[in-house]
Amino acid sequence: MDTTTALLKELTEASGISGYEAPIREVVRKHLFPLGELTSDRIGSLICHRQGSAAEPRIMLAGHMDEIGFMIKYITDDGYIKFVPLGGWFDQVLLGQRMLIKTSKGDVVGVIGVKPPHIIPHDERDKVIKQKDMYIDIGATSKKELEEAGVRVGDPIIPLADFKVMANGKSYLSKAFDDRAGVALMISLLQDLKKDEHPNAIFAAATVLEEFNLGGATTTAEVVNPDVAIILEVGIAGDVPGVTPEECSVKLAGGPVILLYDSLMVPNLKLRDLFMDTATEIGIPIQTDTMRGGATDGGRIHLHATGVPTIVLGVPARHIHSHSSILHRDDYDQTVALLKAVVRKLDKQTVEKFTE
Repeated sequence: MDTTTALLKELTEASGISGYEAPIREVVRKHLFPLGELTSDRIGSLICHRQGSAAEPRIMLAGHMDEIGFMIKYITDDGYIKFVPLGGWFDQVLLGQRMLIKTSKGDVVGVIGVKPPHIIPHDERDKVIKQKDMYIDIGATSKKELEEAGVRVGDPIIPLADFKVMANGKSYLSKAFDDRAGVALMISLLQDLKKDEHPNAIFAAATVLEEFNLGGATTTAEVVNPDVAIILEVGIAGDVPGVTPEECSVKLAGGPVILLYDSLMVPNLKLRDLFMDTATEIGIPIQTDTMRGGATDGGRIHLHATGVPTIVLGVPARHIHSHSSILHRDDYDQTVALLKAVVRKLDKQTVEKFTE
């Protein structure tokens, strides 16, 4: 396992749902500490400042470290857990999945269940079961057993899914690629830039609360006050059965993804063209996508102060917002290479042209 694979494994296996990011924050802090000057906002985001050959422009990289998960909202008298989502979940992916509850006394394992199909009337079996009708079972027979295990209302719940290298050796399976892949991209870039000059100041922000309310994007933009923002994310791969190219043409191993618009933002067009032209120059394929049903940290950062030229750059991933998603190493490496090439072009004169 090389250093990049090990980095992705460590980041994705750490826990840190929206509002409960402390465990992943310590992992990220460890990796960013040797790469620049660390500061933070007041809600848990980390910001790593790496000074190049000039103090300006201020280039903000943003990747959110929170993942989707759940929180305990109620415990029944007979020892079952009712929960609410933190982040967007598709109810159909939940049943039968193992979950990890982070308690004051340690980790507790459970499974998401519902009424057994054998006792569901035939006319109801084909209906979609809603999350509100599900529960988490930790094998207890009473509420008291949960209390003895340290389980309390308000405890965070994360998917129990470890990192795996898949059969082809280049595809990786894990929870939380959304958006630990973006955080890894920042770390990989800063590691590379230790050996190279860049004509700007870089502020790499590992944000919190993106999956909940984009909160970390708002506060870190206040800290950084950027001249340009590059949002590092995953792109939604549509190369799965049932998805047409018109719906989504992004493919695994097809190269980095540029988001042409989402529900909160259209990228700065000159910044977009710089990424596309640079990709052509260095021989990296580019994919494009649109996302009508979601947004990124860019939705807040591009509106900071009088406005920030912003773009979203992503690594394609299948099955995001589920217990396990898949990305391809070639896409990751190409995204790092493209990001590095563009950052080295972002001098003051180039950045000023974005808003002319």
